Amino acid sequence: MFILSQSMIFIGIVLQLNNILLSLRLIHFHKAIASSKNKWSRFMDVIDCAMIVLFFVVYIIIFTLKIKSIWIGIILLSGALFVTSVLNWMRLMIDDEKENSLEISRSLIGVIEARDQNLNGHSLQVQELSDLIYRHLPPHLKRQIDEDLLTNASLFHDVGKLGIPEAILNKPGKLDDDEWKIMRTHPSLSAKILEPLKSFSPILPWVKFHHERIDGKGYFSLPGSEIPLGARIISVADTYSAINMKRSYKPGKSYEEAVEIIKGAAGTQLDQEIVDVFCSIPKEEVESCTKRVDETLWENERQE
Repeated sequence: MFILSQSMIFIGIVLQLNNILLSLRLIHFHKAIASSKNKWSRFMDVIDCAMIVLFFVVYIIIFTLKIKSIWIGIILLSGALFVTSVLNWMRLMIDDEKENSLEISRSLIGVIEARDQNLNGHSLQVQELSDLIYRHLPPHLKRQIDEDLLTNASLFHDVGKLGIPEAILNKPGKLDDDEWKIMRTHPSLSAKILEPLKSFSPILPWVKFHHERIDGKGYFSLPGSEIPLGARIISVADTYSAINMKRSYKPGKSYEEAVEIIKGAAGTQLDQEIVDVFCSIPKEEVESCTKRVDETLWENERQE
């Protein structure tokens, strides 16, 4: 009975350790949308995590005391299973919420892009490529950015083109100077459109500065050291998509051609480290992003 009791307590310890990790994941998710939560909610997140850590410590103490009671083992294991069930239920709810929000966002972007014959599918591709770059980032960069926020920023980076006249968006030839001045306002318009959404406040600089250049010659002449990491990632993904996608005024270039152009822009237009990460990603993974976007667009057309 002693061995059985100790085994149940040990399983409880393992479960509580897992619960700590689940709790930290929930806190991380809430932190990403912290601007939409009040201080009391954030305080309760910390209290919940602290309580689980306390339970974990208590379990270890009881385990080391080697109490010879089967009921202690049953109670502690049951408690750990209950906490695990609640946290997993919350995790599943959050994952479903994130997935539903992403689907709604992608559908909304599809409607927005439909007014520009040269843009349809571009934002979806930039989102896929940005997520791909994130997964290949070295740990020191990955720690600096939230994946979910990057997904939203890359998906909505061109939403400001809603405020650009269709005559400019769909012009078959090159834009003149006055038209370019109007087109260059779209990053600011994107940030302004997203500004009322409090949960999007962390990504506003990423959206606004995604056309900045490392050499400081971008839309806002922002020095490379001041360009947010999210904006630098989106810039590389946006550049590849612009080169690779077929437009009414130009054919799309191959993966190899696009990569060579991107390498040539590293250090001046694009961030050298992000370009190195992108170019290290296997070709088939990059091209699979385009394939998924094409399948999504085809499915949307079929449903219509």
